[in-house]
Amino acid sequence: MGRPWQALRALRLRLLGPEKELVGTDQFGNKYYRVPKHETRAGQIIPERRFVEAINRQAYQYEMGDFPTEWEAWIRKKRNDPPTIEEILKNENYREEMKQKIKDVSEKDKLLQAKEYKEGLVAEPVHTQVKGHASAPYYGKKEPSQDPTSIASTFQPGSWMPPGSGSGHNK
Repeated sequence: MGRPWQALRALRLRLLGPEKELVGTDQFGNKYYRVPKHETRAGQIIPERRFVEAINRQAYQYEMGDFPTEWEAWIRKKRNDPPTIEEILKNENYREEMKQKIKDVSEKDKLLQAKEYKEGLVAEPVHTQVKGHASAPYYGKKEPSQDPTSIASTFQPGSWMPPGSGSGHNK
């Protein structure tokens, strides 16, 4: 390369910064780049920047799982070296094995619970109904209440009876 080209390259580097470097591509076709740490012509130091150019995606369409976790860790600078395709595939196989093992254990646990419920060794779980909550069928409807009520300047105290007392009046 001649001296004029070196001067132009140095000038471009000072004005625009270094070019992005392709670091790798994942199995989906996403391309990962880095812009190395550099100094601007004003003397400001710009840290290394890492980013991805997603294939056929808009920024608002990202979903979990679009990028391998290893590449995401590299972009977020949780790891120094970019992952290899072998590492990604090995980790993916490991995750699939774990999902299958979890599924198997869960099925065995459900069968064991059903057997214990049937034999009476364990009590069935109780389903609780919540009252006075948005999930209740009468939420927002008028219902008799034992709570105090207040309308403008009038106040009506609520009534209370201790638990276990059968009568409605004091003795």
